[in-house]
This record gives sequence, C-alpha cells and structure tokens, in this order.
Amino acid sequence: MMTPFQTGIIAEASSDALFITFNVNRSEINTLKNALAAAPALIEELQAQFPAAELHAAIGLSDLIWDKLDTTRPQLLATFPHITGKDIEFTPTDVDLVLHIRSSRHDSTYQLASVLFKAFGNSVTLVDEVSCFKYLDNRDLTGFVDGTENPAGEQRKAVALVGDEDPRFEHGSYFNLMRFIHDLEKWEKEDIKTQEDIFGRTKHTNQEYPSAEKSVHAHTKRTSLKDENGNSMEILRHSMPFASLTEKGLMFASYSKTPVIFNLMLESMVKGDENGNTDHLMKYTRATTGQAFFIPSNQWLMSLSNSK
Repeated sequence: MMTPFQTGIIAEASSDALFITFNVNRSEINTLKNALAAAPALIEELQAQFPAAELHAAIGLSDLIWDKLDTTRPQLLATFPHITGKDIEFTPTDVDLVLHIRSSRHDSTYQLASVLFKAFGNSVTLVDEVSCFKYLDNRDLTGFVDGTENPAGEQRKAVALVGDEDPRFEHGSYFNLMRFIHDLEKWEKEDIKTQEDIFGRTKHTNQEYPSAEKSVHAHTKRTSLKDENGNSMEILRHSMPFASLTEKGLMFASYSKTPVIFNLMLESMVKGDENGNTDHLMKYTRATTGQAFFIPSNQWLMSLSNSK
C-alpha cells in the first residue's frame, strides 16, 4: 500500500545512493507534470521488482520551478541561503529538481534512476549525478560515524514530515543538499586527539564528549541547537560519502518539517556564536553546492495528472 509520504524521506540508512539534480525545460512543463504524476506508481513497481533491496526514493522541487507546477506553495519554501562568515561562505547553487534514490543494491538504485529519467524525457536537463556508498559502519571518509544524532522510530516522522501546520502540504518535507569536498591529506596529518576535539566525539568508539568538555569550535557544538524551551532542534540526516581516486567528500542531505532549523545550523557553523566561534571542521572541507527543495506528498505528485 502506497504511503502518503515519499518513502525516501524516513526510511533507515541505506548502503547505496544516487543524488541527481536537474533543470527543467520550461516549454515542457506538461511533460514534467505527467512524469511526476506517474512517479509514485513507477517507484512502487520497482520496489516490488526488488523486494529485498530496501529501495526508496524522494523527488523534490525547488523554489525556482514550483510556481510553474502549482498556484499554491509550501509556506516556507525558499532558495538556499547565502551565508558568509569570516573564513567560510556557503553559496546557493539552486537547481529545479532533485532525485534522492537509495537501496541496499546499486543495480536497483540505478534501475529506478534510469526509469524516472526516461519518464522525464525532454522536460529536464541533467545537472549533476553523484553515486554514494556506505563506508565501513556508516562513517564519513574522515573516519567518524555520521548521523549519530538522528531521531529513531516514529520520531523520524515527527522531525521530517510537515503536519497540520501546513495542511495543503502535509506529509511533505524540506530537503537540503550540499556537496562537500574533503581535504583528506590535510585532515590525516592531524593526530587523532585533534580530530576528536574538532568533532567533539571520539573516533573509534563514537562517544560524544560531555558538553562541558567540548571546544566552542567543535562540530557537534556548533550543530547541536536548542530552542527557547531548551529542547533539541532536530533534522533527519541521510548524508553519504562519495569518492573517486582524485576527489573525495560527503553529500550532506537532510530532511525536516521546517527549513528554519537547518538554516540556523548553517549560521552557527559559518558565523558562529555571539563571540564568533565557528565550526573548525570547515577548515578541512569545502561546500561546492548548496540546494534547497520541497519533497511533496505522493498525493500532490499524482494530482499533477489533472492539472494543465
């Protein structure tokens, strides 16, 4: 039975993923609408074809293309924020459309990507395609476990899915995607204690430092935010590493019921706290893309078949 939300949002971590971005040919909007409307059924069909592959997908649209598809829009949909600090800058590289496809088998990931790309036809132009993989026990190429703070169980839905605060777009999610290129040669020159202090977590045993022992520049310090009531502000991360022999990095991917939390995390990393203390992990990696999307419900996608 088809879920109201796209399953790629809240499914557990995968061992294989494709992040694919496109721009849309504005003269082929009706072709795009038909392809998007057909997508939930195509995804369900491939999931049945690969029943053991844990195949999931999420299709998202940016602020740049949304108004060509619908006369109403998600309340908080906006372009990726341009954030500049003393030593770091995150620059928007927004595109129109994203596919986030993942599974436990690269062949099933590829097959679904191929089917959806064919359905889009001339309505899209490929911008970027990045193949990612599980590294060891869900570690980034820096050697540290990634996604440790992710919500579990039903809390994943509470964190990632829009609720009745925006009824027209309930079961959707705000998605942010960034491509980071790591300077691993520089990183690996640091001793393990220095690396651990930069993360605020031990490397081999993945134990987070007590708050009082964390550097103000630690990555976990800069990205662990509290609201006015002292509650943790959470996002659902689906980041995964990618690598060739010449380029290595991380596709940072996060889902949330609101983009506000992610934007505040970026501010904390780049501009820092009230004393200007920034995230020192950024000395060893750089973001080459920054993109924001809304992942609509399956019902919204299918409704496009009735629109002109």
